[in-house]
Parts: sequence; C-alpha cells; structure tokens
Amino acid sequence: MSTETGTVAGSESSRIHNIGYRSYDGRRLGRGYARRSLYSQSLRGAFGLGRSAKSKVLPMLLFGVMCVIAAIIVAVSINVPSATKLLMDYTSFAIYLQAVIGLFLAAQAPQSVSRDLRFKSVPLYFSRPIERVDYVVAKLAAMASALFVLTGTPLVILYAGALLGKFDFADQTEGFVQGMISVALLSVLFSALGLVMAALTPRRGFGVAAVIAVLTITYGAVSTVQAIAWQTGSGGAIEWLGLFSPITLIDGVQTAFLGADSAFPGGEGPGAGAGVVYLIVVLALVAGSYAVLMRRYRRVGL
Repeated sequence: MSTETGTVAGSESSRIHNIGYRSYDGRRLGRGYARRSLYSQSLRGAFGLGRSAKSKVLPMLLFGVMCVIAAIIVAVSINVPSATKLLMDYTSFAIYLQAVIGLFLAAQAPQSVSRDLRFKSVPLYFSRPIERVDYVVAKLAAMASALFVLTGTPLVILYAGALLGKFDFADQTEGFVQGMISVALLSVLFSALGLVMAALTPRRGFGVAAVIAVLTITYGAVSTVQAIAWQTGSGGAIEWLGLFSPITLIDGVQTAFLGADSAFPGGEGPGAGAGVVYLIVVLALVAGSYAVLMRRYRRVGL
C-alpha cells in the first residue's frame, strides 16, 4: 500500500482528484434576456445573418429589389419637369410590391419556425427560463420587425429623395407618416398569418406553399370577383369583398383612415363605417393567429 495521498494501491501513477461541481455565482440573466436573444436571433435569421452565404441570397436580393425600385421612383419623379410630388404615394408602395413582400414572408416564416419543429428543438427552448408566450411573442415580433425593415426602408428612400427633390415638406412628411403606419400594420398582419401557416407543418416546403396560398390566391380571387362586381354594376359589393384577402384588408384600412387612394376597381375604397369593420377584422386575425400559435406550441412544447 502506498502512503501517498490520493494514490491507489498497487499503482504509483493513479490518482483520484475530487474536483466536485462548482456552483455558478455569476449574474443570472433570466427570462428577459432569453426572450431578447430569441428575438434578435430570429430577426437576424430572417435576413440570413449568422447563417450560410446561400441563406443570405434571397432575403438580401428581395430587400435590394424593394430599395432599387424606390430609388428609381425617386429618380424619375425628380426628373419630370412638372412633377410636384412622387409618382407613387407612400401608402401605395407596399400594395404594388406585395408580390415581393409575399415571397420574402413565404421564404422566411418557415425558416423561423419550421426548423424548430422539424428538428424537435422546441422542448429545448422551454427547458430554459422561457415560457411558451415568450417564444411566440419573440417569433412574431422578429418576423414583424423583418417585414417592417423590408417595407419601411424603401419609404425612407422615397422620403429622402422627395426632400432632395425639394417637393413640399409638409405634404411629403404627412404622406411618409401615413405610409409608415400602413406598413407597420401590414407587417404585423402578414407576420401573424405567415407564422401560423408555417407552424402548422414541420416541412418547410409545405409552409412556403401555405403562405403563398394565403397571400396570393386570396388576393387573386378577391380582385377577380371585385372586377366582375364592378363590370356588372354591383359596386356596393366591392368594399365588402375586400374583407377576404390580407392585402385588400390593409388597402381598405389605409383608404378609410389614412387618406390613401384605393387600389379597388373604380378607385373607391371603404368609407369610415366599413373601415371600422376592416380594422376589426385585421385585429381579430392578429389576435386569432396569436391564439392559434399559443395552442400549437402548447402541444409541441411538451
């Protein structure tokens, strides 16, 4: 037997070191930090930041398209001798560029939530000091922020170009504020609907198809029926048909409350009374989407 402390009998080179477990005595960042981290990670991921170079191509390309179109509108408007304002209203920009916005959402909403479902990593989030509501709110806020950056940045370019072109400051500022309010509402509504569609399936391809269907097919169907109603003299039905598509909902709200020109056939959007209904439907869709996401993650988070 060896008398050296820690030496096992029969071996002079074997030692047992009892280092034990050390308690963590640093600052505990807690639930708020986890929520903010999930938000920032999801927001950066929407533009491919922190991911592979391949993942950055589509979101950055779409963002560039939005900004380039805004710059072209500014350049053309400034060089038209008789122009006293931009050739496109701030509130109309997102309506006309809805295809780009929809493609961005269809690509990034499944990336935000479908991967967690497919790789069953949601329970790992909930094993930390983060609750179901934190996960849902962080994902919704991140997607809405990404869409707001996508749609709001071109409006900033339009506004800056209008001021450089020495268009009326008060008129441009009013239009810019109205446009930013409009795209903020659009970002929240589209994000809520997009994440619901993406969260219903762990397969990204199905999520992409579902988002495109909700945004594109509904708009095409509503626009077609509105055009038929206009051609057949049933103009009174046009404003109510707009309740059945996300983009026409935004069009109706901004026409009723923000003084925007409507893209509806005939250019006549809903009045103040119908506009209240439009706003209620938008808020109901956002609240309903939140409830569906909470229910969805109650099941998958176990």
